[in-house]
This record gives sequence, C-alpha cells and structure tokens, in this order.
Amino acid sequence: MKDQHPEEKEFWVRLAIMGQVGLLSVVMMSVYEHPHRPGDIPMLVMLALSALFGWMFMMRRRRDEITNTPTSRIASAAQGYVKLIGVGRPDELPLFSRRTKQPCLWYRYRQINMEMEGGEGEKDVSNASFIIDDGSGCCVVDVEGAEIMTRHKKTWYAEGFLHTEWTLLSGDTLYAFGEFRTFGGGSVDLDARRDMGELLTEWKKDKKGLLERFDLDKNGEISETEWGLARQAARREVSKMHTEARSAPDVHTLRRPSDGRRYLISNFDPKWRARRYLLWALFQLVVFLSALGTIPFAL
Repeated sequence: MKDQHPEEKEFWVRLAIMGQVGLLSVVMMSVYEHPHRPGDIPMLVMLALSALFGWMFMMRRRRDEITNTPTSRIASAAQGYVKLIGVGRPDELPLFSRRTKQPCLWYRYRQINMEMEGGEGEKDVSNASFIIDDGSGCCVVDVEGAEIMTRHKKTWYAEGFLHTEWTLLSGDTLYAFGEFRTFGGGSVDLDARRDMGELLTEWKKDKKGLLERFDLDKNGEISETEWGLARQAARREVSKMHTEARSAPDVHTLRRPSDGRRYLISNFDPKWRARRYLLWALFQLVVFLSALGTIPFAL
C-alpha cells in the first residue's frame, strides 16, 4: 500500500511558508536600503504570485472540507463522494500496532538510525479495514490510498534508533472524506435471464448429475420435455437466490475516490482543521500584500 503521510506534507507546507517569509524579509531590507533597484522586482513578483497561489490553495482546501461537502448520515448517504463523522471500531479481528502492540484501528511505524546519515530503517503501515459508526449505520472503511491524520503519536529513542508510531484507536471520533458505495440488498444488480443461463451452463458441464436429476425415462439422453423441467428447476433456484440476495443487509463502504479527489481520514476536529487552513491562508495573504506593496519602492 502506498504510504500517504500528511504530517510530512504539512511539514513541507510550513517550511515553504517560512521560506517565503524569510525571502520576503531579505528582499524588503534590500529594497529599503537600496531603493530604485529594478533587479529586486522579479523576486517580488515571484513571491507575490506564489503567495497568491498558496492563498487560493488553502482557501479551497478549507472550503472543500468544511463548506462544500456536508456531513452525510451512513443510513441515507448518497452514492458518491461524501463526508462521514462517527466512532471508529474494529471490523472483525483486533489489530495491534507494529511496535508497541497497542490495540488499534490503524498504525504507521517508522524507524530512523540516528547514527547514520540518511539511515532510515524499518517502516510499516497497516492495511486492515475498520468500521465507522455514526448511530444511523455502520460503514466499512478501506484505508488503501488514504491520507490519515491522527493525534495519537508516540516517539522514543532506543539503541541508536528513533522510533515513531502513529495510530487510530477504537472509540476515536473520526471524520472521513471518500467514495461511498453500498452493496447488497436492494442495491444488488440482478438479471434473472442471465443467471438462469449461467446456472444451466453449469448443470450441462456435470452431465452425470444432469441425467440423475432430469432423465426420467433413463435412456441416457435429455429429451425436450426433460429439458423443460430442467429450465423450470433452474428458474426456481434463481428466484430463490435472488430473494435471499435482496433480503441480505446492505454493506456500506468508504474507499479512495476513483476520480482522484482527496481521500482523508482523521481524528482531528474539523473546526481545528478549518482554523489551521485559515491561518495558513492569512500568512499567504500577508506575504502577497507585502510583496506587492514593496514593488513601488523598487521601481
């Protein structure tokens, strides 16, 4: 499974913002100490454009997570891209984290050799599914390809290695964006004619069994009348299977969107995420306005 690690992505976002602020400070000092130097203008324009792009990106992320995707109830959610909020619990067998052996829903483990440059050692991430329960129903969450953000993080140093383990725990309140699909019950696509044809084809492959069931005159051949009886029996069996399939309970699933949209699972409060995106967007706006306001001094 591809190891999507949002914490590392956010580290690079913070580093990029710090780099913008640092570079802007250097250029502004240069302009104020040596005004009317056109050579600083390309750098200021580049900073303004990058900050404008960053502001738009952060505001779009905030809007997509908080405003544009309302929370759906599992029992009545539409098929497609949704946001779910509920309590996480194990699907079937309990899962234990790789290093600390703690019961969990999901884990990610990384080991770094502190005595070697670039000495990244063992790493692992779980791929077991788990359940989100929002009170109206339960949804099976497939973690394949998901960005998972969690507040449960343990870091320790032992025998020259830095160990880090991230987990989602049973009982966590989770919110997830992904592709919602329901299988079973009324959502099953059934075709009686097709299924009946497939069943008769299977019976034909077992000629001995077919003769034992429908060769009434025991002449070793299936007559027209006997074949009609076989078709009636197949129709009854298909009808019975379809009735059982339609009465089966629905199974709701959440998985990585096929259209490339974001697949996010987190135990952080959405309001905290919204404030975080807003803060980053304001930083970008300050950089944009400062760079734009400094350009006249360099002209």
